[in-house]
Amino acid sequence: MAELDGHPVTPEALAALALTNLGHFTSMRVDDGRVRGLPLHLSRLVRDCRIVFAADLDPEHVLKLVRHAVGGRTGSLVVRVTVFDPALELGHPGATAAPHILVTTRPVAPTVLPALRVKACVYLRDLPMVKHVGLFGSLYHRRGAQLDGYDDALFTDPTGVVSEGATWNVGFFDGDNVIWPKADVLPGVTMGLLQQVGTHVTAPVTLDMLGSMQAAFATNTSIGVRPIHMIDGVNLLDDHPILRELHATYIAIPGDSLE
Repeated sequence: MAELDGHPVTPEALAALALTNLGHFTSMRVDDGRVRGLPLHLSRLVRDCRIVFAADLDPEHVLKLVRHAVGGRTGSLVVRVTVFDPALELGHPGATAAPHILVTTRPVAPTVLPALRVKACVYLRDLPMVKHVGLFGSLYHRRGAQLDGYDDALFTDPTGVVSEGATWNVGFFDGDNVIWPKADVLPGVTMGLLQQVGTHVTAPVTLDMLGSMQAAFATNTSIGVRPIHMIDGVNLLDDHPILRELHATYIAIPGDSLE
């Protein structure tokens, strides 16, 4: 299902998004009409719209369009809200923008996913604080990691300082603390929710420090908390109690109603 401003999207509008590829988005999991971290998703869209388009976005209007797309359905689904301007041209992106709202839905991922094996690579996303539609670099490195026999890519700077995964935040447990990398990363909603309900530390994490870590995990709205079994050649415990604790903590966070 795809709706632009509450109406079925036209091929021409989708072509503009695909060919110009200037926009931003958020993806939220909807469970029986409720969303964990709904205010964080809406705040992200408002903030990123100002950064990308220098325009204001009405969060209540966004919420109305999400409700319309969900249509009162029960069960679970993932809703993606993409903000872009179909009228902006590749040669003139500096024109005054009038952002439109594309809402799409898709099935949720399986509840239980296997632990990840990830490959570290040097990469920094453009405007890492923005969840934008420019996914070429992330998917290029994810593809490269998978061709090398891994599941996904973990980004670092040239000195080995860890930042984030291709489409997820990463966290570590050193035996005492849950540690989130201090780096230029997307302020993920799932990461933010976990930080609100637990005592966590934000500090630099380097590849050289992996041997001292007991566990690592990926987070985003679609996967929740997913264990990481291996980073490059370093094995980590994918059944560590902290992983079960973080998963239980996340699942226990109540969702906000779309109504």
